[in-house]
Amino acid sequence: MRIALAQLSYHIGDFESNISRIKTAILKAKSLPADVVVFAELAVCGYPPRDFLEFDDFIQKSRDAIDSIASECHGIAAIIGAPSVNSSKKGKPLYNTAWFLADGKILAQSHKTLLPNYDVFDEYRYFEPNRLPFEVIEYKKYRFALTICEDLWNITDDPLYVVNPMDELAKLKPDLIINIAASPFHYDQPAIRKEVLVRNAQKYKLPVFYVNHVGGQTELLFDGGSMVIDPEGNVLDELNYFDEDFRVYNLNDFLYKKQAFEKIAPALKISLIHDALVMGIRDYFGKMGFKKAILGLSGGIDSAVTLVLAAKALGCENVKAILLPSRYSSEHSISDAVELAENLNLSHEIISIDAAFQSFEKTLEPSFKGLPFNLSEENIQARVRAVILMALSNKFGYILLNTSNKSEAAVGYGTLYGDMCGGISVLGDVYKTQVYELAAFINQKKEIIPKSTINKPPSAELRPDQKDSDSLPDYDILDKILYEYIEHCKGPVDLIKEGFGEELVKKVLKLVNTNEYKRHQAPPILRVSPKAFGMGRRMPIAAKYLS
Repeated sequence: MRIALAQLSYHIGDFESNISRIKTAILKAKSLPADVVVFAELAVCGYPPRDFLEFDDFIQKSRDAIDSIASECHGIAAIIGAPSVNSSKKGKPLYNTAWFLADGKILAQSHKTLLPNYDVFDEYRYFEPNRLPFEVIEYKKYRFALTICEDLWNITDDPLYVVNPMDELAKLKPDLIINIAASPFHYDQPAIRKEVLVRNAQKYKLPVFYVNHVGGQTELLFDGGSMVIDPEGNVLDELNYFDEDFRVYNLNDFLYKKQAFEKIAPALKISLIHDALVMGIRDYFGKMGFKKAILGLSGGIDSAVTLVLAAKALGCENVKAILLPSRYSSEHSISDAVELAENLNLSHEIISIDAAFQSFEKTLEPSFKGLPFNLSEENIQARVRAVILMALSNKFGYILLNTSNKSEAAVGYGTLYGDMCGGISVLGDVYKTQVYELAAFINQKKEIIPKSTINKPPSAELRPDQKDSDSLPDYDILDKILYEYIEHCKGPVDLIKEGFGEELVKKVLKLVNTNEYKRHQAPPILRVSPKAFGMGRRMPIAAKYLS
């Protein structure tokens, strides 16, 4: 039996496009030829559809799509994910279903049993878990254990669920495991995912064929990495990461060792982050119908890295850099920004904000009379820049890219309606120290980002001789505290035990908690870590814990 894995990028709710891409893959599989072609979880409607699942019309379109796709399945079978209606009328109205299509019709269904309801997942909000007797699907004398994503994840040493679907399916003596998935990316996920799938292959002594989504869905990024694993747990082949891919395998090669595959070395974490962000920008613009991006280029490292990523994702001709110097901007910041724009061969423009800032100073002089220059005047400059950038965005059809990093977002080191503006946050899940790693990665073959941009002390340049370290601990220290608090949920007692100073811990954690209101007003953040701000980290605003 020949099995094709179709790793595609789907567009949530764009049934016409999704159906067309799926049918094209089916025709390709038939021509090679393949006996079965496998698509991802909820491929028909895209993942995650969220509250679209509450619309009857959306569910009907999904069902019509299945019928349309089934009509192409002559001489080949397809396995594809889509919602289905729970006809029992007990529990939630829908199942998350893998549909088995062949002979022009629906031959079988397999419903997802384990519904994740943690981090970015909220499937139990919409779906009823499978409570029907487990069944394998028989096709051309082979028996498939058809599972959906989380159904294979209850194999850890400390299982999250009381049921393990594969334990039940294994009793029915399948020949192989097929898992269709929507497993979002974070920089540790490829290794974790691979370990989970390998353990399944070894435990049940069955080959595993795994298909994942690829592509960006606003903040959620899917890395692909579909794979095939032999019964001994050897990963025999992987599909591309961060790109669509399609391959065909002969099942006998895995059962009887008839073919050897070249092993793929795991990618470096910073390489994964880089590729994920480029894909996230590209797909956000592509799926929203946007063409051109704009950003404020300060001469600092955050905007520099964002500009390079945007140019790679969209093409230099579709990205514009605006330099917005103030009376406090250093000459080297301006020259560094110009040098970077010229290195990338993209359009740039210099617009001084000083006249606009002076106008605000004059307007507010009666109200501010006798009061010293402070954060208010600093924030006015950031907001003047945002007004100019948004004006250009509106006039010329650009989408503004936000350049704030995760360290700044965590401690509130940003101005609401100023440098926190944007349609999408590119670096909002990347700590400052990781931004430096990205810059080094970008420059590994030749200098694109000027060395002086990387080497100079970070500064917002909103007052004379300002440095980030005037307000914050050094990023090397700050990021370690933030990582343990945000990613590992360690409280002050644990952090102090790890050697961080008590006063420093209290200061940092207070900054994180009291600035939650700012993060609620930030643009969507491309997720690359196990715990990103936004949908995966849900905190109250008016709370006193650790404050």
